[in-house]
Amino acid sequence: MANLLVHESSPYLLQHANNPVNWRSWNDETLSLAKSQNKLMLISIGYSACHWCHVMEKQCFENQEAARIMNKYFICVKVDREERPDIDAVYMQALQLMSGQGGWPLNCFTLPDGRPVFGGTYFPLEKWMSVLENLQQLFETNLSAMQEYAERLMKGIQQTQIYKVPEKTEFDNNAILIESLAHWKKHFDLKDGGTQRVPKFPMPCNYLFLLIYGNINKEKELLSHVFTTLDKMSMGGIFDQLGGGFARYSTDGIWKVPHFEKMLYDNAQLVSLYSMAHQLTSEVNYKMIIEKTLAFVSELLSGDDGQFYSALDADSEGEEGKYYVWKNEELQNLLGVHFELFCKYYNVNELGYWEHENYILLRVQKDEDFCLANNINVDDLIVNKSKWEDILLRVRRNRTAPGLDDKTLTSWNALMLKAYVDAYLALNKKDYLELAEKNANFILQHQIYDEKQLYHSYKNGKSTINGFLEDYAFTAKAFIALYAAIGDEKWLTKAKVLVDNAIENFYDANDGLFYFNSMIDTPLITRQKEVQDNVIPSSNAIMANVLFDLGIYFEQDKYIEMSKKMCAHFYHEITNYGSAYACWALLLLRLNKPVLQIAIPQKEYRETLIAIHQKYRINLFTYALHRAAALPFVEDKKDREYFYVCADKVCSLPLNNQKELITAFENL
Repeated sequence: MANLLVHESSPYLLQHANNPVNWRSWNDETLSLAKSQNKLMLISIGYSACHWCHVMEKQCFENQEAARIMNKYFICVKVDREERPDIDAVYMQALQLMSGQGGWPLNCFTLPDGRPVFGGTYFPLEKWMSVLENLQQLFETNLSAMQEYAERLMKGIQQTQIYKVPEKTEFDNNAILIESLAHWKKHFDLKDGGTQRVPKFPMPCNYLFLLIYGNINKEKELLSHVFTTLDKMSMGGIFDQLGGGFARYSTDGIWKVPHFEKMLYDNAQLVSLYSMAHQLTSEVNYKMIIEKTLAFVSELLSGDDGQFYSALDADSEGEEGKYYVWKNEELQNLLGVHFELFCKYYNVNELGYWEHENYILLRVQKDEDFCLANNINVDDLIVNKSKWEDILLRVRRNRTAPGLDDKTLTSWNALMLKAYVDAYLALNKKDYLELAEKNANFILQHQIYDEKQLYHSYKNGKSTINGFLEDYAFTAKAFIALYAAIGDEKWLTKAKVLVDNAIENFYDANDGLFYFNSMIDTPLITRQKEVQDNVIPSSNAIMANVLFDLGIYFEQDKYIEMSKKMCAHFYHEITNYGSAYACWALLLLRLNKPVLQIAIPQKEYRETLIAIHQKYRINLFTYALHRAAALPFVEDKKDREYFYVCADKVCSLPLNNQKELITAFENL
């Protein structure tokens, strides 16, 4: 029999709708029930593509005896961490303070009022049964001890959210970044890219900062590490060599064996990263990665209305990775005379062997190097690869596909919206820009209400859950990028409206940072501020960068001062732990560089913009000159057929054509 989750729309919650556990969703009724029945709560948090969430479900939540005990003694609450990142953040913080660990599934036990008393991640059945029995016994026999522990833990959680107001906002930014990189570089894996740790996560925001910093400062060793990382990731098993798209992370140190789930947020950020890398290098392999990743997104993560879906599961038919791996005999039968060359190219050998006679396709050489080593023509290899992909993808599409999490999250959609803009600027493919505009209009039509408020989630034609700071920050950033690409000021105006609303409902004037939840939301046991980058950038750091951008575009010093004040909180953290504060480090770098402003006649805007983007410049702000253009930088420019270039408010004479503009731009 189904439990109450059958009424939910989240694919993750629906996965648990037929468990014998009396699962409830997080809502006021559930929280009141725990108090009225005076029961401990189990808050179990995961997401649809989480492999170990599936394992624990099969072992524990489908077990009748475990379910009997859970139903008798606990109010059991299931939470989709992607729908409710605010709840996840609170109880993940508690788990880390209790145990020093984190991850999913996240299982946190709380008093009836929601204060945590015990937690963990994955539990096998025997351990789970012991935890249930021991906690209930303690609740019945020594409640005071539990309450005392909960009180101490709550003080610890609240202490992590206290940020002392910075005494100053001006620092030696260069010295801070130099020292930060000195610490950071000690953890680089110079051979295989990434960091010297397993598992390996792509961490796009880290490499975007390192790429920009290395390019500006001509640090060849730093750039070499970044390009090594990008090359190794794109050739490893973490990248789907046939169908495109990146898995969430690599379980080993050489990017070989992925955790096969594919997340929208990873692929969005990696498209932006590889677009930047292509802009700087014109590397053919980076172009291929961008195109194949966006082809994957278009085929499997895109809805008809312009929205993007959240994730593909790691599992199919109960096995992780089964959809993606191949057996030697199967490949031989399918490829025939092509088999030998295919095996060399994709390492169907000891290197590519995984388990149970399965091989993961991966590369160890760029195409030109492979062709040279094997005495074949690059064009012939490209033709062969196309044939191989056609054959194998046709077979793969007939396999049982991994589950699709088809909810649409505003923040993640904004990341992909910006990725399409970045790919357009890097590759000059107009269809990418069209898809970006289509998604932006989806957000306008479905995810914005009362003109300034955002919803967080969309599923089955219904928008739900009040937006979080990440929704406002990422959407504003994406709209700013879209304005820069097409010159339509409505996107800048909408970004400003969203940010002003965030200031009204999320901003803490006491320390100058933003809460993750809006003040109009039902309060949790504590109100969090997200300041560290993880696989998704810090929403506060992105908001600080957005405030800087809007401060320039609208000539609003208050935005820039807010941005500086936010960044000033984290100079020490940037210095000592740059990898967790990369987006703050990027802002620190931007605050130390001149602002470049370029105004372009509307009829030549897009063509000129593509030409300009052949050379990267930090703090580049572009403006479209047309009859209705009203931004402060352009409002006094009466003759809008000329081009204008300014650096730190020092402007050249009006320029007559694109050629003169490009020359002036390159000489800045």
